[in-house]
Amino acid sequence: MAEYLVLIYSNEASWADRGEEFAKEITDGHNKFGQKHGASLRGGNALESTMTATSIRTNESGGTVTTDGPFAETKEALGGYYVIEADDLDAAIAIAKDIPAPFGGIEVRPIRVM
Repeated sequence: MAEYLVLIYSNEASWADRGEEFAKEITDGHNKFGQKHGASLRGGNALESTMTATSIRTNESGGTVTTDGPFAETKEALGGYYVIEADDLDAAIAIAKDIPAPFGGIEVRPIRVM
């Protein structure tokens, strides 16, 4: 079996006008996902908003520059992730399709074994 990182992207602005009931529906969806796929889950977390991010980049002289904000400026930001174990990419994709992501999408990537 291989491990896959499942990245959950969302448009943060779309959450601004949603109420607590909607947030509860999404949380319930993640709980159901966890119950259904618990045997495949190896970890995961929700992330704070991109407003809390700090990015570190290497400059041309080999030093680093630290700035407030996410690494990439995009409409959809990384909002959370799961680490799952699956037989192959197709199985990982089938699992990832059950993740609630109403304002964005899901990315599935194999974890490189070092």
